[in-house]
Amino acid sequence: MLHNHRMEKLTAEWDEYELVDSGGGRKLERFGEYLLVRPEAQATWSAALPRKRWEAADGEFVKAKSGEKGEWKFRREIPGGWEVRRKELRFWVRPTPSGHVGVFPDQACHWDWIAEVIGRAGRPVKMLSLFGHTGLATLAAAAAGAEVTHVDASRKAVEWARENQKLSGLQERPVRWIVEDALTFVGREARRGNRYDAMMIDPPRFGRGPDGEIWKLEESLAELLRDCRELLSEEPAFVLVNVYVTVVTRGRVEAEAEGLRRALTEMTRRLEMRITAGELGTEDGGGRRVAGAVFARGAAR
Repeated sequence: MLHNHRMEKLTAEWDEYELVDSGGGRKLERFGEYLLVRPEAQATWSAALPRKRWEAADGEFVKAKSGEKGEWKFRREIPGGWEVRRKELRFWVRPTPSGHVGVFPDQACHWDWIAEVIGRAGRPVKMLSLFGHTGLATLAAAAAGAEVTHVDASRKAVEWARENQKLSGLQERPVRWIVEDALTFVGREARRGNRYDAMMIDPPRFGRGPDGEIWKLEESLAELLRDCRELLSEEPAFVLVNVYVTVVTRGRVEAEAEGLRRALTEMTRRLEMRITAGELGTEDGGGRRVAGAVFARGAAR
């Protein structure tokens, strides 16, 4: 539990994304003009909408038997990717072989917060985005005026992020794109004496670096945060740590949020930062909530 610390439950507001319905281990989502069905283990309840509405979806990612990959089944021809926008950001949504589409809609809460903190800093902000994926937090920061270093181990993800930068009209903003293992990059930056005023740290539960490096959240996060502490400037604007909820962890959301709050408190010890923790989620048309991630974030007082 969050001992004496209120856990925030944040839900992003969108025009071009909607969690239309959920239930029966699936979720019905609208990305722009297209409806997609994807697995959602949290949706143990019954769907609110009739089967006919679900069957009208443009495509569905169907989970395969254990040990096999799932696959997309499309009911009609749709483009391989299409543009979706939110505020100043424009980005490509693409159904991928893993079932992801290049955006985690609940993360828009973080994009708004990042832009707000950078905007009120009143000074140049140099930000490090680790595990930056397709770049939407990076681009939110760049659009707000930050100089950003974006790091991800996947070359495909970084290429996608650069496409999103171009689509958003942010090509002239100072973004440095790095394909590298996060721990390796952070260690080298510390040795070089580089410093950052802000950090977005968005690690997976498990991952591999471009040279086969192994990332396991339970074993690697503490080391990463210690190294990241060495990269913080003397008066940082913010630090944000985000971790996705899984089938295994969804029953201990509050405990995980508290763990991140404590880790971030230790990382920023002796710095004047206000730290909060909570859960990102989305609500369907029937008001049922699907948790997406837990987070801790600290901003300068």
